[in-house]
Amino acid sequence: MGCSLIYYRVVVFLHMQQTAMLRKWIGLLALSVYLIFTGPNPAHAQSGLSRFDNGVLANLETRRTEGATRTLRFIADINNGVNIAVPVGLLTAGLIRNDAQMKRDAGYIASSSAITALFNFAIKRIVKRPRPFITNIHLTPVYRAGDYSFPSGHTSLSFSTATALVRSYPKWYVIVPSFAWAATVGYSRMYLGVHYPTDVAAGAMLGTGMAFATGFIRR
Repeated sequence: MGCSLIYYRVVVFLHMQQTAMLRKWIGLLALSVYLIFTGPNPAHAQSGLSRFDNGVLANLETRRTEGATRTLRFIADINNGVNIAVPVGLLTAGLIRNDAQMKRDAGYIASSSAITALFNFAIKRIVKRPRPFITNIHLTPVYRAGDYSFPSGHTSLSFSTATALVRSYPKWYVIVPSFAWAATVGYSRMYLGVHYPTDVAAGAMLGTGMAFATGFIRR
């Protein structure tokens, strides 16, 4: 019991060190929600953002090719697997090498993704933004995704994993492929017609913010 209490207090103390940063990121995300759905002039703001969102998706729809569609659908489909494989791979390597820091890095990346997923789930049910193809019948998705649209879950998880991995291993050969993958996942959600650009931007902010907010785990 004594050891458990000490561990709990240490985790709470470390968590408090990240509170200010977490507030900033949540505040920024809340501001983006405000601007998307209300703004200083609700009708004008929503109309402008709607035109932007729908215009981007309509343009991407006209540029679809069979090869690109197949590739980007594949990337979107395996994204969750990649987000699991990264921490599992690090944990396995850490166990084999008996590397304590690598095991902590694995826990950090997994925790960042898990907390991101929880926040994503909660925000979707608070905002309840319909998918693009539901609000705009002129848009044709590659497939009809379920659930709500804002923010993009695929994007938030890919940026959470990428940011946490880069913070753990800040080398160019980790940074470039990590963020290239995350950006491609975000692009795929728009290309496939299942998310607005603002959904993707908010997802990137959420995932990146959570990776920073949970950084205390790897120390």
